[in-house]
Amino acid sequence: MNDYRIRLAAEHDVRQALEMKLQCWREAYAELREPTFFAHHEKELDGQVAWWERGLASGAQFFIAEDPQGRIIGLAGGTPAIEEDRDAGVDIELGMLYVLEEYYGSGLGAHLMDVVLGQREALVWVIEGNDRAMAFFEKQGFTADGTTEALVGTWQGLTERRMVRTHG
Repeated sequence: MNDYRIRLAAEHDVRQALEMKLQCWREAYAELREPTFFAHHEKELDGQVAWWERGLASGAQFFIAEDPQGRIIGLAGGTPAIEEDRDAGVDIELGMLYVLEEYYGSGLGAHLMDVVLGQREALVWVIEGNDRAMAFFEKQGFTADGTTEALVGTWQGLTERRMVRTHG
């Protein structure tokens, strides 16, 4: 299970990475979203691919994990914390961390997170009801700080909880 490599994503990786991310959504959120949610996001895939490709072309970056056959099995990326999150006292947000269900418990998620964050103080937003993710981030030193946000659009009806890792 630990036979993978992690590297920076390139523009040619975007479609496969987004397809893998959508599969991760199906695996993690099947109990929280209707099938129409996933169908909607699948229809939006071409637009998302173009948006992510433009982002990479303008200097954004994220990391992917590949199995020996070159299949993307995980992805992760960080961004500077936005102004509204400055009260958390950290400068970076783990904006995404996705690992296929077959790799749960393998250490891949922790490895991807370490590539993006190292041991830096950081924050992450986790959807309430995704207990596995909450437990994973707690194990990585993150604590829910009481800040929540009601989601909108296709995510309406769900709430995100902010988790913060500090060393002080």
